[in-house]
Amino acid sequence: MGLKPTVAFNHLGCEKNRVDTEHMLGLLVQAGYQVDANEELADYVVVNTCSFIEEAREESVRTLVELAAAKKKVVITGCLAQHFQNELLEEIPEAVALVGTGDYNRIVEVIERAEAGERVKIVSPEPTYIADETVPRYRTTASSVAYLRVAEGCDYRCAFCIIPHLRGNQRSRTIESIVAEAHQLAAEGVQELVLISQITTNYGMDLYGKPRLAELLRALGDVDVPWVRMHYAYPTGLTPEVLAAIRETPNVLPYLDLPLQHSHPEVLRSMNRPWQGQVNDDVIHRIKEALPEAVLRTTFIVGFPGETEAHVEHLLEFVERHRFDHVGVFSFSAEEGTPAYSLPNQVPQEERDRRREALMLAQQPIAWEHNRAHIGRVVDVLIEQENPATGMAIGRSARFAPEVDGLVYVIGTAPLNQIVPVKITAADTYDLFGEIVAIASPEPSLSLAR
Repeated sequence: MGLKPTVAFNHLGCEKNRVDTEHMLGLLVQAGYQVDANEELADYVVVNTCSFIEEAREESVRTLVELAAAKKKVVITGCLAQHFQNELLEEIPEAVALVGTGDYNRIVEVIERAEAGERVKIVSPEPTYIADETVPRYRTTASSVAYLRVAEGCDYRCAFCIIPHLRGNQRSRTIESIVAEAHQLAAEGVQELVLISQITTNYGMDLYGKPRLAELLRALGDVDVPWVRMHYAYPTGLTPEVLAAIRETPNVLPYLDLPLQHSHPEVLRSMNRPWQGQVNDDVIHRIKEALPEAVLRTTFIVGFPGETEAHVEHLLEFVERHRFDHVGVFSFSAEEGTPAYSLPNQVPQEERDRRREALMLAQQPIAWEHNRAHIGRVVDVLIEQENPATGMAIGRSARFAPEVDGLVYVIGTAPLNQIVPVKITAADTYDLFGEIVAIASPEPSLSLAR
């Protein structure tokens, strides 16, 4: 029996997509397939695509076309495969297989059938699968960081979002399953776990009949990982119980990623998020009162259909008032299949881009002020890279989430994948700069001092 074919992966999109990629890699390695980072040397290239917004779709399509031009056997997986399954198979004859978002666990079967000469299409119309701690996983992040998926899918129906159509309704893992995987990752030396799902504050609603995020956070307090970070915390789910769990669980960071999307009640109503307009200010005040050291990150969409200059001014004032640590801004992308696609009063693309630029510029001095406040302080930094040419190490403080926030550039010898004390000496809008703080050696005992 000959060697099994070599498979390479091209990962696109968010960290939820990344976890899918890691499970596919793990399943193939377990089945004896060779995995190679070099697409040119691989027999098959699996492209895990994104279809969240137009820009992501364009990147996915561009990648597929380039691989097809190179005459590679392409396996298309992920959100674009779920979204445009028939069109992709018609337009890209080099695609030997197409796999939906709820079917990536069948990747070994897909490659086997493709090897037998079949053109494979496996797309469940209603994705229901979610991997647990028993599914092999080959991590692609820095060895110090791992994303830990607590749930998949979404029960909300925001007017701009295609994700529920592509990923299905929410399905949570049990607390026991999540904690078991967290222990596995800790045993691999992971220093930071990032909890992810579409709406992490709704974790457990489908499984237990009510959100159980507070209980999950407290359970993760028993895992030997220094930092546990949470992404995608919707404001309505930040109850006093959740805030107390963050405050009272030592390894849970007071870092809250709040995808608010807008501040004006009229725009939020059009987005089908009317509940949020009533709670934004109140929740942010409650967070700051319960967690004075809280780091707040948020994302906004500008140029939503019907958004006026008055709405934009409201948003600018909102950002100025609350002074978030980190802000991401998207210009509205009209997604076919969502209610917002056909709403009247669409904002021209040029105007959407102008509004995005205005909001980003408004945030820059706020971000710089937050960073500058850390000059002179000693902060813990997780070292993830080193640059021998410059003698600098690169890492992140607890204020910076991987891949989306800033970095800390450090002078001095620092061990990789360890958290070390760093004195901050300078700052710019997005990054910090510092030097390793020497840790005093313990005094020698008399018996050793002779």
